[in-house]
Amino acid sequence: MAPELEAFREEFDAISDDADELLAALSDTQFYWAPNPGTWSVAQCLEHLNVTARSYLPKLDDSIASAKRWGVYGTGPFHYRWFSRYFVKSMEPPVRRRFKAPAIFQPAPQSAPQRKRTEIEAGFRGYQVQFVDRLRQANGVDLAKARVQSPASRWIRLDLGAGFSLMTAHERRHLWQARRLTERPDFPRT
Repeated sequence: MAPELEAFREEFDAISDDADELLAALSDTQFYWAPNPGTWSVAQCLEHLNVTARSYLPKLDDSIASAKRWGVYGTGPFHYRWFSRYFVKSMEPPVRRRFKAPAIFQPAPQSAPQRKRTEIEAGFRGYQVQFVDRLRQANGVDLAKARVQSPASRWIRLDLGAGFSLMTAHERRHLWQARRLTERPDFPRT
């Protein structure tokens, strides 16, 4: 794989390791706990990442297929447009600016019946594998010229490489959010 794609693969691997470390220490009570209805639980943070991946992966597929169909190939290193870089930077933790997740990316509310923990965790791990698969499929594509459309807005189109970078930044952001939740003084200790 191209060096930039290999770097993204390493990021997805590190994110998986970070999630495994966080989740291994949590009881089911801790996994589903939220201090109030307006704050996501660890389960909701993870489910949000699953919902996002479910929406975003087909957009990556479209972008990669379109780039190959139109012969948009390149070897890099790639330089992304300022908007793509800005958008990615805005997602990186620590969170400086909070955003309300678009409706398409919202996890089920805390009051709704919760999915089984094993399903949520397995979904997250499966999506990490699928992201790495898309990196392999994108090998040889010009990551700065190919564009990926946001599932939340048809007006947001990022450079393909920045789209991968956005996913890693977004996942780090919400794992950071989940970890911060576990550091609260009122977080259940069992």
